[in-house]
Amino acid sequence: MNTGELERYLSARRAEVEAELERAVAPGPGRPAALVRAMRYAVLGGGKRLRPVLALAAAEAVGGARMRRRALRAGCAIEMIHAYSLAHDDLPAMDDDEMRRGRPALHVKFDEATAILAGDALLTDAFELASTGRSDAARDLAIVREIAAAAGSGGMVGGQVQDIAAEGRRRVSLSAVREIHRGKTGALLRAAVRVGALAAGCKPSALRRLTRYGEAFGITFQIVDDVLDEAGDVGTLGKRPGGDREAGKATYPSVLGLEGARAEARRVADEGYRQLAPFGARAKPLEGLLRHVVDRAA
Repeated sequence: MNTGELERYLSARRAEVEAELERAVAPGPGRPAALVRAMRYAVLGGGKRLRPVLALAAAEAVGGARMRRRALRAGCAIEMIHAYSLAHDDLPAMDDDEMRRGRPALHVKFDEATAILAGDALLTDAFELASTGRSDAARDLAIVREIAAAAGSGGMVGGQVQDIAAEGRRRVSLSAVREIHRGKTGALLRAAVRVGALAAGCKPSALRRLTRYGEAFGITFQIVDDVLDEAGDVGTLGKRPGGDREAGKATYPSVLGLEGARAEARRVADEGYRQLAPFGARAKPLEGLLRHVVDRAA
């Protein structure tokens, strides 16, 4: 899949995602208007939409284009959880960032209490979305459990705790960095691939391969994010670069150096590509998404 084909693919899938997210955070009875405004600011304010697009692409890889709809809501639920995590990460008690995606962070635009509550609402409403609109109860339960595990103490939240605990340490091992980001960043990306495959009713052998691809995607994404924090700019990042280094974060460049981190991203991505080989042409979007991530750090 060349650059033009990938852009057309992303444009089409993002349009589906944006429409679903718009519905998910629409004003409605019983929803305080001030809370909805903050939720919409957090969710609809841009973003690459990688997580729901990964879910859609995984469903296509195992079931074809007809499976996209089944995966859409699960992928958008993960995107809502991702949006909540960013809102909370930016708070003064966490990463203390005032910008997100080139705009004021949620707590700066509104206030800290509203940012906390909007994040709480996004997390909770995500599970309502993930469990709505399908008829296979066993499959629904598997998807909800997958998302919960990825978002909770053994996944994203646990990784965030480990990340905070590692701040300021002079020496952090590569294995420790991997463990932190396996949860903090990788868990939701891996889950996005898996829920797409689960929604399409894939076979266990295909799920194993896509799980390994999702793991490779998550690691590669974090390495590239770390590299860009060191070598990128505000226009690329949507926030001030160098923040991880100033905060003493455990990052791949801090352990491997910039060029070493870039090489590690390419190595891990190659493993992801290998997992996709049996799927043939239907996995081209997944391959293109991973290649796009690697190319950002080149």
